[in-house]
Amino acid sequence: MASGAPQKSSQMAGGAEETPGFLDALLQDFPAPLNLEDPLPWKALGTVLSQEEVEGELAELAMGFLASRKAPPPLAAALAHAAVSQLLQTDLSEFRKLPREEEEEEEEDEDEEDAPVTLLDAQGLARSFFNQLWEVASQWQNQMPLAAQASQRQWLVSIHAIRNTRRKMEDRHVSLPAFNQLFGLSDPVDRAYFAVFDGHGGVDAARYAAVHVHTNTAHHPELPTDPAGALKEAFQHTDRMFLRKAKRERLQSGTTGVCALIAGPTLHVAWLGDSQVILVQQGQVVKLMEPHRPERQDEKARIEALGGFVSHMDCWRVNGTLAVSRAIGDVFQKPYVSGEADAASRVLTGSEDYLLLACDGFFDVVPHQEVVGLVQSHLARQQGSGLHVSEELVAAARERGSHDNITVMVVFLRDPQELLKGGNQGAGDSQADGRSQDLPSSLPEPETQALPRS
Repeated sequence: MASGAPQKSSQMAGGAEETPGFLDALLQDFPAPLNLEDPLPWKALGTVLSQEEVEGELAELAMGFLASRKAPPPLAAALAHAAVSQLLQTDLSEFRKLPREEEEEEEEDEDEEDAPVTLLDAQGLARSFFNQLWEVASQWQNQMPLAAQASQRQWLVSIHAIRNTRRKMEDRHVSLPAFNQLFGLSDPVDRAYFAVFDGHGGVDAARYAAVHVHTNTAHHPELPTDPAGALKEAFQHTDRMFLRKAKRERLQSGTTGVCALIAGPTLHVAWLGDSQVILVQQGQVVKLMEPHRPERQDEKARIEALGGFVSHMDCWRVNGTLAVSRAIGDVFQKPYVSGEADAASRVLTGSEDYLLLACDGFFDVVPHQEVVGLVQSHLARQQGSGLHVSEELVAAARERGSHDNITVMVVFLRDPQELLKGGNQGAGDSQADGRSQDLPSSLPEPETQALPRS
């Protein structure tokens, strides 16, 4: 499933085994198109969608449904792409709903974003989509296209997410090893996408980002030549989309986020706010980013230049409210809370151990320097199995006093058995060779402390 559900989860993203058998089982349980009176086989998309939201929402619907039936990820992504693409080529005017009259916003800067939006009936779209999916599966049962059978790199991804002591779970995560298949990308560059979004003031913005950031990235014209730039623009585009939705539906939530796109031999990361990603290479932490917090001097100066202020209550906050200075959403705090992401890239040499993406519910209580020891001790106890390492990391954050939602994702770049056998890899500057850095000049010096293994 592309967008993580709010409950606890640990999973492995694997290959495309048992593909024909899956289609047989799917069509046995789903033998004919849906009638008007039939219930939808998977949760609905909401009430209405704008035209620009349709592709991402239908892809999410498909991936959720197929994951619930344990579809091999490459096949699920290829099926979703085929069904979504075919539906988008049809006339969607039958689903059009008259836009309701919006109350006039008292804003000086009205532009094209405030123009009336054509809205489509989400329930009708979902029903039509499932019938399109049935048609594709029926065709593929007889003859599977080569693209759906293409092998891909095997990814071990350990994910765990808990509500903790908070009243609601507002985190969302995305694990999408079959990025190319989901968007029909046929170039020779393998791509995998991973993300964590930490919502506040409700889950709407986090859920929205977990559906649309990767969709907007995939369709950015500069994805093949400038993936980091495509990620940055995707964050900003998603922010604009959500702000329009927030105005229509009177939503006030926001979300921080961090994502990693591995495209061929290069890692690209982008982020807003204080969710973070770190890279561990030969037992040492490589710091890829600096989170956006109001107390950062550059962020404080930016906010004050716009007429806002940063004050300290229980922590540093923008205009006395938000503890992050950049986020998707937060319609009433724009432009002080910016939707402009930062990004960085790094060439991977093959010596990297894993990526760790997590929200502030983890990083506020577990320092970067302690991650390696926690992971290594888990691998030692589990004889080199890394599937459930995220559970131990989440438990460590809880034990250290985190009361926030906690989401941790570990993306292994090497076999955990190799990491277990490798032992301690010596000390030194974690970015000493300098061969693979392309980081923003605003980033601090990397962490250089040798990290113990237990």
